[in-house]
Amino acid sequence: MNLLSLWQRATRRSPATSRNAASSPDEKLLFSLYLLAWAVEARDPYTGGHLWRVARLSRLLAEAAGLDAATVSRIAIGAFLHDLGKIGIPDAVLGKKGKLDEAEYAVIRTHPEIGLRMLAGHPLAALAEDAILLHHETPDGRGYPYGRRGHEIPLVARIVGICDAFDAMTSSRPYRSGMPIARAMEIIGEELGRQFDAELGRLFIGLADNPALAHIVGHSDQGIPLQCCAMCGPIVVRPRQARDGDTLYCPSCHSEYTLAGEQLLATGRQNAARALAATPDTDLIGRLVGESVAVLA
Repeated sequence: MNLLSLWQRATRRSPATSRNAASSPDEKLLFSLYLLAWAVEARDPYTGGHLWRVARLSRLLAEAAGLDAATVSRIAIGAFLHDLGKIGIPDAVLGKKGKLDEAEYAVIRTHPEIGLRMLAGHPLAALAEDAILLHHETPDGRGYPYGRRGHEIPLVARIVGICDAFDAMTSSRPYRSGMPIARAMEIIGEELGRQFDAELGRLFIGLADNPALAHIVGHSDQGIPLQCCAMCGPIVVRPRQARDGDTLYCPSCHSEYTLAGEQLLATGRQNAARALAATPDTDLIGRLVGESVAVLA
């Protein structure tokens, strides 16, 4: 299925996007960027929904900071695209089931610059380049790729950096379980002014009791909790459009499941070809583009 077909499919399902689809080429360009980011995330079996969560968390924090609606939307766009450069990271590193060694971590640290190079020349590059390149910079100057300090780091990168780290702490990995929200907030509090911007970090900690937070953590989309493969552990992402009886696959061991309400029922079969040919969640992407209409106008 080509990009135009995917766009048409998304706009049919997303009223917010379809209102302007005919008159906004920029929406199609943004759709293409979101689609690419989704494809990058789909390579990592343990991060299903990470981009959606970081985008929602970043929107929540930007709103708490009192930013105007257009700036909030720009930050959410950058947040969804922040890991674009991971497309250049080898599978052996990106999908490693244990902790990375020093050499592997050095490879991971290249992803911001890879992402910026990928975005170079794109008509919408300005919407996301700071988030992509600088989300791992830290106020104490110990971040990467440039070791920037304090307010040398753009606002969007400081926001996305907090939300990216929070999602990493509260999400499970092969070598550890995700932390409770309260513990992740404690760590952010301990690192104010060092790993995390002090003012924004305090605002984020203040969101701990916000009901919206509980509907983001542990979810891959609004109202869709994460579910894991019973055979090997990675996330089996359930698109919103999935219906009872649909088949879903583990991205790691390729085990097959059928959807029954909120449950995944193992069929006992495996299908590598179907698992590797995962259909992009055009419904989710279409809704995200629809939220960005004001920015693109």
